[in-house]
Amino acid sequence: MNNMDLEKLKSIIESILFISGEPVKILRIAKIIGADKLEVENAAMVLQKEYSEKHGMIIIKKEDEIQMATNPENSQFLDQLVKSEIQENLSRAALEVLSIIAYRGPITRAEVEAIRGVNCSFTIRSLMMRGLLERVDNPKDNRGYLYKISFEFLKKMGIDGVEKLPDFETLSKDDRINSVIGMENHNNAENIKTDNQTNTDV
Repeated sequence: MNNMDLEKLKSIIESILFISGEPVKILRIAKIIGADKLEVENAAMVLQKEYSEKHGMIIIKKEDEIQMATNPENSQFLDQLVKSEIQENLSRAALEVLSIIAYRGPITRAEVEAIRGVNCSFTIRSLMMRGLLERVDNPKDNRGYLYKISFEFLKKMGIDGVEKLPDFETLSKDDRINSVIGMENHNNAENIKTDNQTNTDV
């Protein structure tokens, strides 16, 4: 279907997002419809703008995926149902890890531990099981992973992107945290160098 009418395209995207209930890749939507990816992306952006102004639902775009969620303007009516679920069911340690990853992600487990000063393996695994975090390959280290917040986290917080978190611009670029992360990365590099030298000697 080339040059599909914009209104029809928006209608189809809207239906797909509603029935899916989960993040859907823009490329997948384009293949389902038989339309160009850029055409679908443009229609999704128009739909996102319309929803942000008029509806109780919004369209979240995160990287190359989109999803339907509740409008943050209605968050005051959803607090008891949604936000309290996170606060009541998660430990303080889990909330700290979740906050670090929300503001600093994508981030490695070692970097999270450098900031908190304690092992976070169990906490991160627990948050992933709850669907609040997602794990992706680390392009700088094929032996490790990066962690970032999920669509589920955005939905529960009633926001359409991480940049809507309180003080995101300031906290996401805090030089003190950058210093801690930088030191951890330096130590890791030194450890790898030492290991390689040891293996060579052997």
